[in-house]
Amino acid sequence: MAYPYRKIEEKWQQFWEEHKTFRTPEQVDHRKPKFYVLDMYPYPSGAGLHVGHPEGYTATDIIARYKRMKGFNVLHPMGWDAFGLPAEQYAIETGTHPRITTEKNIRRFREQLRKIGFSYDWERQVDTTDPHYYKWTQWIFLQLYKKGLAYLAEVPVNWCPALGTVLANEEVIDGKSERGSHPVFRRPMRQWMLKITAYAERLLQDLEMVEWPESTKEMQRNWIGRSDGAEVDFPLAGHPGEKIRVFTTRPDTLFGATYMVLSPEHELVDKITTPEYREAVKRYQAEAARKSDLERTELQKKKTGVFTGEYAVNPANEQEIPVWAADYVLASYGTGAIMAVPGQDERDWEFAEVHNLPIIRTVQPPDDFNGKAYLGDGPAINSGFLNGLNVAEAKEKMIRWLEETGKGTRKVNYKLRDWLFSRQRYWGEPFPVLHAPDGSTTGVPESELPVELPEMEDFKPQPEADTATEPQPPLSRAPENWKKVQRNGAVYTREFNTMPQWAGSCWYYLRFIDPHNPGALVDPEKEKYWMPVDLYIGGAEHSVLHLLYARFWHKVLYDLGVVSTPEPFMKLVHQGMILGEMEYTLYLDAKGQPVSVEQVQGDNTHRQTGEKLSFRKLSEDEVEKEGEFFVWKANPQIRIEGRAYKMSKSRGNVINPDQIIEEYGADSLRLYEMFMGPLEQMKSWSMKGVEGVNRFLNRVWRLAADEYTGDLLDTVTGSEPSREQLRHLHVMLKKVTEDIEALRFNTAISAMMIFVNEAGKWPERPRAILEPFLLALHPFAPHIAEELWEKFGHRDTLAYRPWPEFNEEYIQAETTEVVIQINGKLRYKLELPMNLTEEETKAAALEAERVKELIGGSNIIKVIVIPNKLVNIVVR
Repeated sequence: MAYPYRKIEEKWQQFWEEHKTFRTPEQVDHRKPKFYVLDMYPYPSGAGLHVGHPEGYTATDIIARYKRMKGFNVLHPMGWDAFGLPAEQYAIETGTHPRITTEKNIRRFREQLRKIGFSYDWERQVDTTDPHYYKWTQWIFLQLYKKGLAYLAEVPVNWCPALGTVLANEEVIDGKSERGSHPVFRRPMRQWMLKITAYAERLLQDLEMVEWPESTKEMQRNWIGRSDGAEVDFPLAGHPGEKIRVFTTRPDTLFGATYMVLSPEHELVDKITTPEYREAVKRYQAEAARKSDLERTELQKKKTGVFTGEYAVNPANEQEIPVWAADYVLASYGTGAIMAVPGQDERDWEFAEVHNLPIIRTVQPPDDFNGKAYLGDGPAINSGFLNGLNVAEAKEKMIRWLEETGKGTRKVNYKLRDWLFSRQRYWGEPFPVLHAPDGSTTGVPESELPVELPEMEDFKPQPEADTATEPQPPLSRAPENWKKVQRNGAVYTREFNTMPQWAGSCWYYLRFIDPHNPGALVDPEKEKYWMPVDLYIGGAEHSVLHLLYARFWHKVLYDLGVVSTPEPFMKLVHQGMILGEMEYTLYLDAKGQPVSVEQVQGDNTHRQTGEKLSFRKLSEDEVEKEGEFFVWKANPQIRIEGRAYKMSKSRGNVINPDQIIEEYGADSLRLYEMFMGPLEQMKSWSMKGVEGVNRFLNRVWRLAADEYTGDLLDTVTGSEPSREQLRHLHVMLKKVTEDIEALRFNTAISAMMIFVNEAGKWPERPRAILEPFLLALHPFAPHIAEELWEKFGHRDTLAYRPWPEFNEEYIQAETTEVVIQINGKLRYKLELPMNLTEEETKAAALEAERVKELIGGSNIIKVIVIPNKLVNIVVR
């Protein structure tokens, strides 16, 4: 009979809510250590929670509960990243205002989280769409604006007419929007930009301060993309006084520059193109405007370009080289121009081959090199005063020469671009900026914050205007009394763009510290105590943008004295993706005969015959694991394809956590998500696994409670525990403690399962053993632990009871099993006291009656002893 999990879980969730068990007081004892454990807060979608959400949330909850029991002040909050495109798009499709949709979704998410028993301090909940919250998002923007870190610029953007907004490069896939697959076009638009590039070096260097996955650090390093080299000026032959400035990481190859390339958008293209090439250049510029940056820089694509008719002068050898426009050079990287050195660069070589341009090697390849562009080290050749030097020496000498002659300078460049911060949508934070009649901008006085979103019935994006007119965002149709503001006798206009969804998530961790403060973003004393975040858990999909943007804003706030730490998140962990259940596929040929999976090609054809194969799905009961492979039980010679897929509605493999809670209970859901495997690894769902942990919880219940009445069993006694019982308890406590600290939750649960199996065999179960076990179980399965704790006569919650410490003295067993071998073969196992000497072990083994029988009349030649483990008696 199953334990009454529904009744128990509702009871304790209500208890925690009514007693505000997990509320972190506004004023805490600063003499106690603190632990700030944070989830990447969710976007509250209409679909509600999926089983991927509770994985990370359960991990942080285990840590939060554990740290409270260890005597820490714990901050464990939750909130909602609720602005953004999905809510607005849903509102447009259904005619429902995004505020109504968002509030409904938040209520559903919160109720789902409550039912899983997470120990959040709900009084600290934040919602990015709440004006009391985004007042401070706007305040931070004003500080960026005042420091010159927020500015307006005309930039080429990814414009999606169907969505009516600009999209980031990451939101465009194959020329279409990630959401809805609508066509996306490049066009210039006036946008707010944030000068994240001013912090590039600090964002790079300070990665050394944090304990993050190395893969995430590397992704951020690559995104920032530091390059050391030189800026070099190439005078234009046909335009005296004009020059092309390029950045190069290989100044040592300057003698091999045989042509120049400008991005089609470069300001010099129109100026220097000669009349006979103008029409071709204009045509090429129009084609390039229709491509995304990713399409333009794709390595596999054919290198296209057009000659401008102009020539530049190579400063190293004074030779004139042609200037081309080509889309593989981006206006947003470096100076938007390159010196092309085909001998040492693969893209330049391909371009030179296509367009019959000269190729000069400047580094001597090895004798066995038979490729095209050579990218390795070697002595400089065809390079004048650099000849004979290796690459590093040649770089340094060329940079010194450029600086001495005034033809260039040492330079550090970054791939990181300034952050495009405008969105042409309604559902976002309004900018706290006014446009003056003369075209200048001014910040809204801080006393007037927040600038609230106006109520609008028509918040749909404007249909595509003609290409000459910049599209107008929904706020351009807001009421006049919102759009127009009187200042000093003049009429100012509000900004009609809104901030991107990233804005609110850049600083939410700070508001959790002081969520109700009307006069400051965060109280300095509270910030100093709680920051930095000690543990941050969330998906690897946020490795770059959210984390980079949040670090940027944090550093700005650090420079302003608002925060006391240079980095916001000290330890970061990414939970692994949860895939759907394993799917098993048996392949069949035209005759219906089974085909082993190693004979199947990717297009479902037979590897040898090319025959098209059919297939049928097998149940888990029809398959068994054999080594690394799955085989068909009906014919074990046939290997089966076993594969787990990403959960999706189209595959029908989505698991709803509400259903798991209804059928097995929240504690089963929590335990299973942690027991599936290491937190960071990808793993597949298994309902059999859920059933397994549910059986474990039923065994826990039966250790102490009658499975029919729920009363405490008579076998639970106040008797003194035996040495062996203490050993089992403390072995488990040590393992669970160490595993929680290391986030090895799956092996901590295994240790508790082993303990329960042993305890289930005991005719008497001392409370002195079971109570520490319940304390250790509590962070993982809090509802059942609280209920059994109460049955033991305790009236208070165990949430703040001290964590049960393990004692090494009890862990050491009093006896050990020693293997007895005769001539190297296992013949007997003998229980002996621990830590006997070699002589004592040998004597005890030879005195044992069973060993005497095994030796019989044989002569003992030698006895080999490994204390506590083995005795090998060699006889003949």
